[in-house]
Amino acid sequence: MKAKELRDLGVDELEKKSSELNQELFNLRFQLHTGHLENSSRIKETRKDIARVKTLLREKQG
Repeated sequence: MKAKELRDLGVDELEKKSSELNQELFNLRFQLHTGHLENSSRIKETRKDIARVKTLLREKQG
């Protein structure tokens, strides 16, 4: 997900997106430990997306 796309979202939408990404990261980690994860680079991408969302939330709230 691009930062430009995220900048168009409001605070409520960013908070919702953050919780969705955290849930996705949990599921990916679970799949990794059970041996069902096919694309391990997806974990890294999801972590970066979470960081982008948190950064934008900080910018908009502060």
